[in-house]
Amino acid sequence: MNDMALLVDLHKGALRQGPGGDAQTEQALQLAGVDRDQPLHIADIGCGTGASSLVLARLLNAHITAVDFLQDFLDVLQARARAQGLDDRIQSQCRTMDDLPFEEASLDVIWSEGAIYNIGFERGVREWARFLKPGGLLVVSEISWLTAAPPDELRGHWEKVYPEIDSPSAKLGLLERNGYAPQGYFALPDSCWLDNYYSPMEAGFGAFLERNGNSEAAQAIVAAERREIALYRRYRTHLGYGMYIARKCHPG
Repeated sequence: MNDMALLVDLHKGALRQGPGGDAQTEQALQLAGVDRDQPLHIADIGCGTGASSLVLARLLNAHITAVDFLQDFLDVLQARARAQGLDDRIQSQCRTMDDLPFEEASLDVIWSEGAIYNIGFERGVREWARFLKPGGLLVVSEISWLTAAPPDELRGHWEKVYPEIDSPSAKLGLLERNGYAPQGYFALPDSCWLDNYYSPMEAGFGAFLERNGNSEAAQAIVAAERREIALYRRYRTHLGYGMYIARKCHPG
């Protein structure tokens, strides 16, 4: 297997492919003031295996277009939607973030948890704005510094992995400069990282290595994940995912 196939194999059985939680998805809905009875068209961009899509489908009167570039993840999402009786509310689309299937001003809400980094926060909020109706909502989670001076070891790692990492105030400023009015922000709690993402991943390392013949490539992926997990546990007061909620400004 190549590295991408190995990463898919590691993550596709997980409920989440990044930090997050059902309670935090609902908290974002509450902060956004979403009307749960109004019919909505929502795009969940970078949906993975669909944790957020399933919460949104369960809580809202919405048609959700769940987009991911990995069909393996979408297959898991559709199976979970069928099992929960939500498949009539969720349509999956295997597309990349720079080839989205939406008409201009067609969406009430764009949702993206733990995924916008794939295209970059600034590019994502700028390019996705055209798909939102005036007054439409953008809800994204993005890795962010929680302190002004993170330790050098942590900063060095994450600035190499994701050069756009920055403070929440900088991210909110980017939203304002790209035609949005911020509506809310909160940092995800440790449980979203440890209980919902890292601990389940760690529990699956042994089976992952066995499935893949304990290959050097598989071992390298596990080693990289272990390093990231260790850094988070050591420095978690300095780093988190922020949930950013913003409304597209009306023209004029």
